[in-house]
Amino acid sequence: MADSKIPIAIAYGDGIGPEIMAATLHVLDEAGAPLELHQIEIGEKVYLKGISTGIEPSSWDIIRHTKAFLKAPITTPQGGGFKSLNVTVRTTMGLYANVRPCVAYAPFVRTKHPSMDVVIVRENEEDLYAGIEYRQSAEVCKSLKIISRPGSEKIIRYAFEYARHYGRKKVTCFVKDNILKISDGLFHKIFDEIAREYPDIQNEHWIVDIGAAKLADTPEIFDVIVMPNLYGDILSDVAAQISGSVGLAGSANIGDRGAMFEAIHGSAPRRAGQNVANPSGLLLASIMLLIHVGETATAERIHNAWLSTLEEGIHTYDIFKEGVSKVKVGTREFASAVAKNLGKKPQNLPVVSYQGSKKFATLSGPRVIPDVKRQLVGVDVFLQSTDTAEALLKHAAAHAWEPLKLHMISNRGARVWPEGHPETSCVDQWRLRFMHKDKTSTVTHAEIFKMLHEITEHGYDIIALENLYLFDGTPGFSAPEG
Repeated sequence: MADSKIPIAIAYGDGIGPEIMAATLHVLDEAGAPLELHQIEIGEKVYLKGISTGIEPSSWDIIRHTKAFLKAPITTPQGGGFKSLNVTVRTTMGLYANVRPCVAYAPFVRTKHPSMDVVIVRENEEDLYAGIEYRQSAEVCKSLKIISRPGSEKIIRYAFEYARHYGRKKVTCFVKDNILKISDGLFHKIFDEIAREYPDIQNEHWIVDIGAAKLADTPEIFDVIVMPNLYGDILSDVAAQISGSVGLAGSANIGDRGAMFEAIHGSAPRRAGQNVANPSGLLLASIMLLIHVGETATAERIHNAWLSTLEEGIHTYDIFKEGVSKVKVGTREFASAVAKNLGKKPQNLPVVSYQGSKKFATLSGPRVIPDVKRQLVGVDVFLQSTDTAEALLKHAAAHAWEPLKLHMISNRGARVWPEGHPETSCVDQWRLRFMHKDKTSTVTHAEIFKMLHEITEHGYDIIALENLYLFDGTPGFSAPEG
């Protein structure tokens, strides 16, 4: 790899990917970006070779030994057995922070929110996107929502450091901890802890449903929003669309040892090969890449040229509006217009300046494991059964589980015993909670194994287990509803 150029990995992707990548690379080349391109193959063709991850094994070394990865959107084939390439790259390379600026470009791009300028910082490695799923019975599937202290600390601290680095005034946390008190509750708790370290930055918390409503209605009240993975994925698309178009949004995936840049939209195969796709999302992602590798002057020239092109009314079909737009152009023509505007600055939209901006460093520190006393006090046993709650209770009550005792039966989280209600709708997955008869006394694994053996001896099908622990005397498990 030549010393004079910065090596980056690129992938043309599927659908509209090759077209918008070619357009983006044309602008980068015309701007004199000192990049050395190392192409890898990803996506549909790789999937169809029988590689479930959608990426050739040899490509990992190229990604690992370049400074950044610029990726066009890909198509995941229909049917089972195929993993999300995006999730695979993010988790494999430790790209824990997904950064998605959502900016309005009024009056040149139609929006109801002309002053919108929101950055969504999305946790990128865990939550439901861990993809740990099971079909447990004929009627029930389960997905595990993973929220960890290290994962939450990294992304929340990144959001505050991003705000400080770019002169943002406020960081907002969106979670659903009124319901998910343990998992989302941990994310909120850590947000409050870290916010105290940044007294110069305002902080606030919203329950995600009302927060989403306010984001859609009055996005100008937000600045930087930090969220767990799934909420961040959904609401960054919403935010991008209400700012003007999903097609205008790029994103950065940042980790301690790598970075990937991409448009937030998909491969849109129905638009492929027609020279109509808007390359702006990938182009703006490439600007984020240039900033990441320290090429701030080139990033600034391209960004201001792109803004000038919008101002001139040279628009692709997705943002074209009669009376505002001047010329409807294709993918290649839009890129050519941006290239011709290199050196220009917008007259109405804010001029972008990255001069003097240092590379934004990631901040993962050494992992610190909390010193917590953990005490095993019981177990939730999940059964597959078409029995009624009454029949299950009859069998359970007829047996002495010493020193364990049946404390609860629930179905889909609703308590059906004790104090159940006849209206509760049940499926074929049941949860039986066994705890020491003294409730807070420690249970041994041997006592649990003995009880599980006795359950199977009664002919019941155990499909999952969850041990119940106290952490410093506080239950680490939820109570059933009802």
